[in-house]
Order: sequence, then structure tokens, then C-alpha cells
Amino acid sequence: MRSAGSRFLTTAATLATGTAALAYVAYRNDIDDARRRIETETQSIGYGDGSIEFAESGNGPAVLLIHGAGGGFDQGLELGRAFVGDRYRIVAPSRFGYLGTPLLADSSPEAQADAHLRLLDALQLDRVPVIGVSAGAPSAMQLCLAHPERCSALVLVVPMAWTPQREAASAPSPFFEAVLNAIAASDVLYWTATKVARMTLLKTILGTPVENYRNATANERRAVDRMLRSILPISRRAAGIWNDSVVSSNLTRYPLEDIRVPTLIVSAADDLYGTYESSFYTAEEIGGAMFVGFATGGHLLIGHQEEVQSQIRMFLFESALSEPGTAQAI
Repeated sequence: MRSAGSRFLTTAATLATGTAALAYVAYRNDIDDARRRIETETQSIGYGDGSIEFAESGNGPAVLLIHGAGGGFDQGLELGRAFVGDRYRIVAPSRFGYLGTPLLADSSPEAQADAHLRLLDALQLDRVPVIGVSAGAPSAMQLCLAHPERCSALVLVVPMAWTPQREAASAPSPFFEAVLNAIAASDVLYWTATKVARMTLLKTILGTPVENYRNATANERRAVDRMLRSILPISRRAAGIWNDSVVSSNLTRYPLEDIRVPTLIVSAADDLYGTYESSFYTAEEIGGAMFVGFATGGHLLIGHQEEVQSQIRMFLFESALSEPGTAQAI
């Protein structure tokens, strides 16, 4: 006759196996959905040794939306809809190392800006507003510096940018850094983290204080959760994330005074990536730039979506007034 302890262990093992099986089914459903999402709507152009994946959404004047770390064309489309709505034609490329755009030997912001220019050429877009989000900001600035005739306006949202006051971020412990690196390379580990360590990801991946999430509306929390899920499959973005870390570690001062296009910069003081100081500095150095800062909201600008959209759309509208023959959208 089996002992009570033996029966307990057998039951526990059965429950554990069943739970693992259910978790695996849930993971497979989510990862399959994610893969289907990034395998539709996309186009690609080739040039030299590289290629550029991109997607488009909406109608009206075109705007180039350059995504941040952990993104791709899909994040670009999502951010574009949040920032300018559906009255613009959002052109969203995947940057080097993200999804269908390969990492090249030279994947610097300057080289990325050249790739943006090739995309504009392929789409026969002579002059467009450029929106650079987070790690998308360096190549957005480089595009405006190298080819101002192709950029009607520049919008930088929580930008990765240099400032003389920038303090080196305190390095994580070797163990924690190893965990983050493992998560960034593994779909199943990242998926698991979204289920059991969502608030940790909110701080470490999305750069946003937990209290902002807790104080957010239900719709805002759903948007944050959707952003976390949208990073799947992270394995298809790992090379880009690595490249962004290299760019971030080697930031230098750009000749900001040479940026001649109308510029709007947006950030929040409690952004855990520390973009507020660099945003303010960048706005001061670009002649006539407009700075919009919030006390709270974190890297995701939680609680300010309507105001941010209103500011960006009005800025683009006013910038377009100086473009003869340009269609308007607000």
C-alpha cells in the first residue's frame, strides 16, 4: 500500500507536469501569434550588401517613424499611430539587427541614416518629417544633419542622446546582467518573464517606474502590457538590442547647432533611462527647438499620450505650413 507521502509526491508531480504543459501551450500560442504578426504587412528593399525591411500604415502626408530598442517595424507602426493617428502615412523601417533588417559590419547611426535615405529614395519621398524614438534618435539626428533637404521636421521622443552632465549608469551585478542577456536571447525566457516578472521588465526593459503603471488607467496599463508582449519574438531583435547597447556606450556630441530643421523634443523627468537631461540639453543646442517635459511618465510617457499626440500633430502641422504645396494633416 502506498504511503501518504508517496501519493502526495505523485500528485505534485502530476500537477507540475500539467502546469508545465499548459504553460507550453500558452507560450506556443503567443509566440506563433507574434511570428505571424511580423511576417505580414512587410516589404523589403535591397541595396549594396544590405536590405531594409519596412511597413506602412495610414493615408496622408508621409512621416518616417524610427523605432526604439526592442522594436522593429511593428513597434514603429504602433508608436506612429499613438503619436500622429491615422491621418499620416507612417513609414516604419526595422533598424539594423531588428527582424528582417540584417546587422551590417558598419551599423553605426551614420550608416543607419544612410539606410533611411535609401528607403526614402526607394519610396520616392522627397521631404518628410522624421520621428526618432529612444534608440532611434541617433540615426534620426544623423539623417537631419547629413540630409536636411530631405527632412521637413525632427521629433525626438525620450531620445538616446549625449549630454555633458550624463552620468554613467550604475552597472548591474554580473548575475543580473547575465540574466538580462539570457532573457534577451531567448523567446521562452522572455515570455516567462512577462508572466512572472512583469514589473521587473517594466523597469529594466521599458525604463518606467512601477508607480506610473500602478497609477495608470486600465487602458494605459493594457497599452504597457501590449508593448511588453510586442517585443516577442525577442530572438529576432537580439542583434539590434546588442547594437543599440554599443551605440549607447559610445555616444558622442553631435554638431547639434548644425541641425536646421524645426525640432520638437519630448521626455519625462523620471525616465529610468535618463533621457530628460539629454533631451533638455539637445533642445538648447538646436536653434529654435521646442522642449516638452513631464515630471512623471517614465520612458513610456504613461499618462501623457493625448498631450504628446496633440503636441506632435500640431508641431508637424505648423512645420508643414512652411512647405509650399505640402498636404496638411492635424
